[in-house]
Parts: sequence; C-alpha cells; structure tokens
Amino acid sequence: MKTIAIKYMTMTLSVGVLLTSCSEFLNESDPSNFTVENYFTQPAHARSSVNAIYASMRDPLSSGFGGGAWAMTEFATGLAATDLGQAVNSYFVKDLNNTSDNGYGQTFWASYYRGIGNANLSIAKIPEITMDSEEATRLLGEAHFLRAWYYFELIRMFGHIPLVTEPMSLQSEQLRPAQADPEAVYNLIIDDLTIAEAAGLAWKNASGRVSLGAVKSLMAEVYLTMAGYPLQKGEAYYSLAAEKAEEVINSGEFELFDDYAALHDPSMKNIIENIFMIQFKTQLIVPNWQVLIIPYNKNISQYSDETGGIYATADFVESYEPGDLRAEEKQFFFTQFTHESNRNQVVDLGGYFIWKLFDEVAQTTTANSDLNWPVIRYANVLLTYAEASNEVNGPTTAAYDAVNAIRSRAELDDLEGLSKEQLREAIWRERWYELCFENKTWYDMVRLRKAYNVATKQFEDYVGHRFTYGPVLKERELLFPIPTSEVRNNTNLTQNSGY
Repeated sequence: MKTIAIKYMTMTLSVGVLLTSCSEFLNESDPSNFTVENYFTQPAHARSSVNAIYASMRDPLSSGFGGGAWAMTEFATGLAATDLGQAVNSYFVKDLNNTSDNGYGQTFWASYYRGIGNANLSIAKIPEITMDSEEATRLLGEAHFLRAWYYFELIRMFGHIPLVTEPMSLQSEQLRPAQADPEAVYNLIIDDLTIAEAAGLAWKNASGRVSLGAVKSLMAEVYLTMAGYPLQKGEAYYSLAAEKAEEVINSGEFELFDDYAALHDPSMKNIIENIFMIQFKTQLIVPNWQVLIIPYNKNISQYSDETGGIYATADFVESYEPGDLRAEEKQFFFTQFTHESNRNQVVDLGGYFIWKLFDEVAQTTTANSDLNWPVIRYANVLLTYAEASNEVNGPTTAAYDAVNAIRSRAELDDLEGLSKEQLREAIWRERWYELCFENKTWYDMVRLRKAYNVATKQFEDYVGHRFTYGPVLKERELLFPIPTSEVRNNTNLTQNSGY
C-alpha cells in the first residue's frame, strides 16, 4: 500500500478537457499536479475532483497482446478459453495456477485504490468549498457511490483488504494500513450507498454519471452478496436485496431492450436497460478491450491486433437450453464472420467468440470503438429480485414475472409450478446464461459457493468442481492473491491462504 498511499499525497485530476453534455466527465489527464491545499477552492474543483474518481474504473479494461485484467474473473469461472499464448496471466488464472505475481490482480488493486483515494479526497474536501449546497450534495453522492463500488469489487476479489477512508500522505497513520474485518468493509459500502441514495440524484442519467437507479441497483447486489458467503447474513439480507431491486423495478424508469443487438450498440449507451456503465468516447478514450475479443489472426477486423484473447468454451455455449435465442449465431456469440478484404467471404472462426461485446462498426470500418462497458443492466436487477424474493417468500407471481421476462426475450417458455429449490437453481442458471462475460459469474460462484456443471446442467460445490478442461477448484480460489508488491511494501498485509 505504500506506493498507493504516496499517490494520494497529491491530486492528479483530470481538469483539462470537457466533452459533450452526454460525457462531460470523461477527461484526459492533465499533466499538472495540484496540491490539496491550493486546489479545493471553487465549485469547478469539486466537479473535476469527482470526475477524476470515475477514471480508475477504466484501467482494468485496457487490453492487448499481454491480455487484459478484466478477463481475470472470466477465466476464473472455467467457462472461458484463449488462444493468446503470451498472455501468461490469463493462463495462470484459467489453469488454476495463479500466483501473487499476476499483473491482473496488481492492476485491479492499484487502480481501484487510486479511485478510492480520489473519492476520499472529494468526500473530505468538497464540504469546505463555498458552492450550491444541492450540487455539492449530489457530487458527494457520486463520490460515495464510486467509493462503495471500488470497495465492493476489491472485497470480493481479495477478501482481506485495508479500509482507507481518509486522504493519505506520508504523515498518515494509515500509510501502511492493516487489513480490515470484511464485515467492516461491507458496512462502509452500505453506509456510502445510503448517503448516495439520499443525495438527490435523478433516477436516470444519460450522461453516464451515477444515478439513483444505479445506487439502488448496486445496493440490491450488495445485500444479495451479504446474504450469502462469506458473511452468510441470510434471509434478512435477501429481503433487503429484494426490497431495493423492487424499488428499481417499480420506478418504471428501466426496461429490457427488445433485442440483444442493443447490448453492443453504442447509440444505446446509458439508457433503457443500461443503468450504469464504464464510459468511453471514440477518438478520445477508446475501449481497447475490443482487441481482446477478436479471434486470433483470422483477418476479420480493421484492428491491427487480433489477439484471440478470450472467448467462450464450447461446452458452456452448447449447454444453453434448446431454442435459447442467446446461444444462436450473433446473439451472445458468433462462430463466423466476414474477411476484412472481402466482406462477401465468410471465415470460420473455430470457436464461440463474444458477440454481445462486439462493436461491429469499429471492427469493420473505424477500429475506434464508442462502446461502453456494462456494469449494471436491468436484466441483473430482475434476476437479483427473482433470486432474493424466492429466498424469502418462495415462488411468487412477482418472482416468476422477473425471471420470465429474461426468458421471454430469449424465446424460452415461462417457468411455472416449481418448488422453491427448483426455482432457485433455475434463476441461478439464468444468471449464468444472461450475465456471462460481464464480470458477474465468478462473483456469483463465490457468494453461493456453487459452480455450474455444464455437462449435467446442475450446480455443485465450488470446492472440488472440475472445469471441463481438467483443473479442479480448491478453497484458495475463493479469493485472488494480494499482489506481491503490495505485501512487500506493506508489512501489515498478510497474504491470502494458499498463495
């Protein structure tokens, strides 16, 4: 943590470039460093300080021939494959040979603590600025939400993490902080989200900023996680998760897209089903994770890098229920595409690549994507509600309606007449199939301590589950290792068991 703490001493804020109203908080880095003492003096500083908090969300999505950190939780499911031989970090996770030297984990840890550091600065300093009180409250709501999101990601990945809530300097007592009780981290997350919920944010925000819909949706997901492992708070927290998800549903502000093409249509950013996303902007902040999902050297793309970095295992795609639209060609996956030099020539790709993340315009013409990364979709809210409600009340009309909305779009028959236990696993399956390759599935595996056997289509214990290509999950894979450099720099950190 020493290296991170040093970065907290000064504030490298993105203050230079304002874009259009729909993405005004996407800013290029300004090379100037402003000290805390001379920076927080006017309303514009409050705004730019909060803008800077968002930036760290993008770091793990950076991708290339070395792989991409965002793929870490996908390879940990056993449902992802790769042809990118030099991306050794991917193989360490995929083959369950991971170590604390993995650069993916370091990227998440450093980037997200940097985001937390910027949030801590905003939360501490904005109240000292003379400005419109309602705007200040909204900005603080965004800062609290983002700090909660970063901590929620880190606590689930690493389990035993420092809890830093104040701006850091070389004189700070928390320069080398000890690891906190995981429940204390979750309590901060809920406290932060509660503050954000009361901050006067609009239900929706087409610019991509934090909205009330995003806050309540994340609260539902946090409560759902707290109900399961490792805290095991049970029914009371399933009830809280259902309550928050139901508030989002009953708001009437969100709905499912009519078709799956909208999931990777840049014109559909931040609206309708997309409740909250990581923001990108063509020509300015380009989502180069597109190169990781291109089949390896098949000459189908305008991108110069065709990495074959991640795609779905055939066993997973072929386990979808017969007739499930999501498994059909160019819905969630694709196996063929046209050659870049002759769009009438069809190329067999040799695997199930990820169509739901594929920016077709960028891939075929511009090599410059304008696509955002999905963080919270309305589909996730519906499935969270269905699962949590079923745990509390068993099968109800409302629980069936939520999960069947997902199935209806997939052109599947409605679920009906199931026991609580049968509906529970049916909802889990929908989560696996609907939310795949959006950094959700591994988190579900850990909170449930369950893994999906794609051969039997049944759920089995996480520990002892065998991936279809051989490796077997051990207890240590319930967490990722704390990065080596962090343990070396901070002697108060203890490495996770098994690493």
